[in-house]
Amino acid sequence: MTGFVDVLLRGLALCGQAVAVGGVIFGWTLLRPAVARRPALDALLGRSLVATAAGAVVVACAQALSLGVQLVALAGDGGWPLREILATTYFRAAVVRILACALLLVGGAALRRRAGAGWLLQLVAVAGLVLAAAWTSHAAARVGPRALLLALDALHQLAAGVWIGGLAQLLVLAWGRSAPPWPAPLLRRFSATALAAVAVLVAAGGGLTLAYVDGPRALLGTSYGLMVGSKAAILVGLVLLGALNFFAVRRLPDAADVAPLRLRRFVEVEFGLGATVLFVAASLTSLPPAVDVVTERASFAEVLGRVTPKPPTLASPRIADMPVGDPTAPRTDADRAWSEFNHNVAGLFVLGMGMLALLHATGRARWARHWPLVFLGLAAMLLVRNDPGDWPLGPRGFWEGMLRPEVFQHRFFVLLVVLFAGFEWMVRAGRLTAARCALLFPLLCAVGGGLLLTHSHASLNLKEEFLNEITHAPLGLLGVLVGWGRWLELRLPRDEERLPRWVWSGALTAVGLLLLLYRER
Repeated sequence: MTGFVDVLLRGLALCGQAVAVGGVIFGWTLLRPAVARRPALDALLGRSLVATAAGAVVVACAQALSLGVQLVALAGDGGWPLREILATTYFRAAVVRILACALLLVGGAALRRRAGAGWLLQLVAVAGLVLAAAWTSHAAARVGPRALLLALDALHQLAAGVWIGGLAQLLVLAWGRSAPPWPAPLLRRFSATALAAVAVLVAAGGGLTLAYVDGPRALLGTSYGLMVGSKAAILVGLVLLGALNFFAVRRLPDAADVAPLRLRRFVEVEFGLGATVLFVAASLTSLPPAVDVVTERASFAEVLGRVTPKPPTLASPRIADMPVGDPTAPRTDADRAWSEFNHNVAGLFVLGMGMLALLHATGRARWARHWPLVFLGLAAMLLVRNDPGDWPLGPRGFWEGMLRPEVFQHRFFVLLVVLFAGFEWMVRAGRLTAARCALLFPLLCAVGGGLLLTHSHASLNLKEEFLNEITHAPLGLLGVLVGWGRWLELRLPRDEERLPRWVWSGALTAVGLLLLLYRER
């Protein structure tokens, strides 16, 4: 659990860093000359500085919390090993990162007072932030020459900040009904800057991949390789959206001050996918590079055996065959059969929801809009099947099971599913008409898919945990597709919502099929 929290904090820090770094580059290279030519755009610069400061605060807080989590994890009977931690390169880099955030805030305050030194302070802070972040990556832990890896990592993070952070700036500038317009020349210059950033991002990322992944078997047989593949898959979607935005911007007349609605919605999704990539990148730091995983690599035959579809398991093992009395006992065939049954039956529910959503997308079955009610059946199944050693199937009673953290989490999740089913059904049935209420479903799907990609089953048995992860990564990618597809359906003009509706409905159906064919043996 501690490791997962640390990964989330690292992802949050990377997102904040992208907003801060992208804000400085966006403000210095684009807004500063634009304001010099048109002083009326000064409001844009003020919004940009606030967003940059918010990103710096997020980085500093997340980094400080991450240090605290690691202190707690390393604490033993002798207390916290402060002296040893203070002497590490990671701690020093983390402190530099926090100080760079403070310098960003000072530079922003200077710019608000029209002090010319503010930009210099912010650019120095960006350099310190990116270099310090590189020293907390795998590159800093390599044995032997590492200058090239550190440089590639710093360039990779800088390019990600310029691109994804620049998208965040566009969204902040357009926030609210009283927001100043997006000038067409500004959009064109940003699209050119983003294109250059993408080129640097891909080149630096390719160099790092060659250093950390030493061949096809490492790419296809390790958790690190799986995360690299997931990151690349989302990056392809990002590049496609970016290309659509690039050509849309080129078609804008010079006098245009308001970007088309489609462009603004694509920017929203592009930023959301970018944030997901940053969390996946944070997950990579918790995994050993594939080049270092030799004996624990899965073979092509083992990977193929795990991903080959099989008939659903619709016969559950008996409770008596399960090691319910010892939660720490090694997994048995009965455990795996129980998990397969749960996933396969859950797949029936999700497949039903997806097919109803597809039916509703045809416009010929208005009654199919009630598909969220199927979530109630899924919740009932999860309540009964999640914890075989506890009520209602196992020997432990309801309240006794609630004292166990994992059981409490499972039942709390079931409650959330029930609440979500009722909420989304009211949205679909027209009981909740506020536009923002409808956005809850896509946000939860996008965040849930991202968390499924971010979460790793890191343990001493790297191969077995990787074989579990390869069945979850496609589900995470499809969850992200469901979320942002539905987001576009809701946010695009009515004459453009049909394609996103079919995309997310089809992705939801695919999730059901994958769960129905899920296997652990």
